[in-house]
Amino acid sequence: MDLVLKNCKLFDKIGEYHIKIEDGKITEISKNPIKADESVDIKNNYVLPGFIDPHIHFRDPGLTQKEDFKTGSMAAANGGFTTVIDMPNTNPKTNTYKALKEKIKIAESKSVVNFELQAGHNTLEEMKKMVELHPISFKVFMDLESDESLEKIFHDLSLLKQSTEYNGLVATHCEKKSIVESETEKLKQKEENEAIDYTYARPAQSEDESVRQAIELARENDLRLHICHLSSAKSLSLAKSASKSMPISWEFTPHHLLLDNSAYDTYGTFIKTNPPLRPKEYSVRISDLDEKSIIGTDHAPHTLDDKAKGTWNSSPGIPNLETVVPLLLTEVNNGNIDFKLIPKIFSENAANVYGLNNKGKIEIGYDADFTVIDMKKEGKFNIEEFKTKAEYSPFDGWEYKGMPIMTIVNGKTVMNKL
Repeated sequence: MDLVLKNCKLFDKIGEYHIKIEDGKITEISKNPIKADESVDIKNNYVLPGFIDPHIHFRDPGLTQKEDFKTGSMAAANGGFTTVIDMPNTNPKTNTYKALKEKIKIAESKSVVNFELQAGHNTLEEMKKMVELHPISFKVFMDLESDESLEKIFHDLSLLKQSTEYNGLVATHCEKKSIVESETEKLKQKEENEAIDYTYARPAQSEDESVRQAIELARENDLRLHICHLSSAKSLSLAKSASKSMPISWEFTPHHLLLDNSAYDTYGTFIKTNPPLRPKEYSVRISDLDEKSIIGTDHAPHTLDDKAKGTWNSSPGIPNLETVVPLLLTEVNNGNIDFKLIPKIFSENAANVYGLNNKGKIEIGYDADFTVIDMKKEGKFNIEEFKTKAEYSPFDGWEYKGMPIMTIVNGKTVMNKL
């Protein structure tokens, strides 16, 4: 059965278009009416290439009280995302062939959107087995590793690239362990800790030094580097400089772009995340978004109890899948972002970095993944209407203008507010 999306506005073309879908692929794009078994009237709203979130934590398996692949993927669809990339720090960690195979089964049985999985590093022998299951990249949490272990991990990944079909892409959480441990210990000596102390326990310097180290290790070992949730302005400068001579990419989260650590005064430990919100003078901001940028939500839900255990014991993480698109469309409407950046930062750039070859564009032969947005729809975020299990968000109650109103995955509608 074929389907036509009628009366579509495309970001790079003038006028209304019709898009034909057959067997989950785009088969025709025309200004003229197209015949099909079924049709959906898009009512002159924008149809964009399906949004891709390269950084989510669905907590499945092992931590499903926080989120699972069903609720997480429903949140993704509700937020306008057609593809998500899940991180390996579940329970058990996704760093063995057995654990990766099990997570693939879980995701296949539950997910309502496309998914890819990152693998955690392990012995070279175990990673060779995991490559057979096609993880989209390997993730390294540099804040958990010593300098010596990082050198071995990157060296092993280089050997893996030489001996298997692994494409050499390594995604990094960049905070330097020694700095975090030293600064945390100092702050714990205070008579009484405030929530904001957490941001100084993991200072911008720890990210800057870690980014510098990741660049050096990736260059030495001929690997492609992707920096997750980049939050420091100096780290961004380092990454941009390195991009002139090596393959490197980076992503921004909505909370690092739109908030600084003064938000602790309002939200306390509910705003705790890694890397933490920066003082304004060190932070990235909306104006840093450009043609090369990628948005990664770092959707990291926890229970309310997990978020209320004090400065040091509260769990770090913020759920973002259902807020990020309206937040940035609002910035477009406010004149702070060029609308033409939206399909790049939410879709095309992530597709290019992660080798999702049939995604990221609306062209014949590409996957029929679409995010339909209404640039005029206004409202306030209401956490009670979200699909995620998380019951908190710093953006709850914020006003927005611009909203995803339909999510189509492989030609099938998985969210519809049209």
